[in-house]
Amino acid sequence: MAKPVSIEVWNPNGKYRVISTKPMPGTRWINLLIEQDCRVEICTEKKTILSVEDIISLIGNKCDGVIGQLTEDWGETLFAALSRAGGKAFSNMAVGYNNVDVNAANKYGVAVGNTPGVLTETTAELAASLSLAAARRIVEADEFMRAGLYDGWLPHLFVGNLLKGQTVGVIGAGRIGSAYARMMVEGFKMNLIYYDLYQSTRLEKFVTAYGEFLKSNGEQPVYWKRASSMDEVLREADVVSLHPVLDKTTYHLINKESLATMKKEAILINCSRGPVIDEVALVEHLKQNPMFRVGLDVFEDEPFMKPGLAEMKNAVIVPHIASASKWTREGMATLAALNVLVIVLLLAFFKFRYVWHLFGKRIENISCFSSVIATVLSIATLSQSALQGKIKGYPIWGDSNRVEPFLNESVPPPAACPSIVNAKALGNIHVYLFQSYKHQRSVRVAVRVVSPMNVKFGV
Repeated sequence: MAKPVSIEVWNPNGKYRVISTKPMPGTRWINLLIEQDCRVEICTEKKTILSVEDIISLIGNKCDGVIGQLTEDWGETLFAALSRAGGKAFSNMAVGYNNVDVNAANKYGVAVGNTPGVLTETTAELAASLSLAAARRIVEADEFMRAGLYDGWLPHLFVGNLLKGQTVGVIGAGRIGSAYARMMVEGFKMNLIYYDLYQSTRLEKFVTAYGEFLKSNGEQPVYWKRASSMDEVLREADVVSLHPVLDKTTYHLINKESLATMKKEAILINCSRGPVIDEVALVEHLKQNPMFRVGLDVFEDEPFMKPGLAEMKNAVIVPHIASASKWTREGMATLAALNVLVIVLLLAFFKFRYVWHLFGKRIENISCFSSVIATVLSIATLSQSALQGKIKGYPIWGDSNRVEPFLNESVPPPAACPSIVNAKALGNIHVYLFQSYKHQRSVRVAVRVVSPMNVKFGV
């Protein structure tokens, strides 16, 4: 039997029990939950990473939803435990979900949320910060000063690299990669070479326009180039920043051979996923090439580093803080809470508790029932005005990368989940809509949603 873990409870008499496996920044996420009659339990256990057994203890016998962290192992065991406790909602407080077995979530009919859209600029800013810190050897110089070693200016003291006019290389020109590229091009007047499976037209137009602006003001224009291969970026760029997804094709994307392709004084930045780099090969490369520098926010075996990395003076290493701005972390907490809250409320109202035996009209294969959702959400007192997208079993926000409406504290959030990664898998919908009727000024609606695995939600 799992040992009990310490918790902090908000709204102890709430109808719906929602667990957060970690305290999260801000209080808006808590208020959004308790305003909808949720009992919020926040784990305060003094452990950086909770075990599966710890989380099972938190879930207990009755749990409607869980907000978890990317350090936790959300697989078959945890989704089975959550399902047994009546929960059908889970959200990572992260954009990534490599820690989540989505197939296991599908098996147990659990919606899996994440928090994209709020991390783009923050992550790009850290990548730019690491680039500058590595280029100008800021961490080395800081340690030198703190050690009391500075006794006067010297011509060769901590000479680094000038970024202006150099070439920045981006591998993976998605939202974050493109934001980083814009910062480096506009901030340091760097030329751009990028590699991506898809053409980044907006990024190309931005660099072209900025180059024309510089030229019109008598300055050297900047240029862009779309590389035909990753190796082309590695050969030509002075600074290379990695922004790919992590899958079988990008595991150890940077290895001994690819490192050898790079310039001797190049700078390598990784704010994406640790296993993209072969860390053992990187340590050896840093040893053999003291003017080669690296800035890392993520690590292959996080939270651990490969032997020797911590001792490398030409490595700037920070503890996975790319999203660690106040606005972003509070926004992530809000999005994660709303992913869980909307599912919990919908499933509560989808139960056949009013008209199962009273009405028998059956409507099947409805792929979009926004009017039903709107009715349900009006009962739940959530805003209906911004419900977007085609509903696939749950009301899903139309563009998970444009989440500003959820973060505006002056108005109620949109009546939708910000982002559910397995919405399509859970979305073979059969809706049994029984005649609505008014009773004590409320409209009662009964709906059943059936997944591809015949998991019945709210029945």
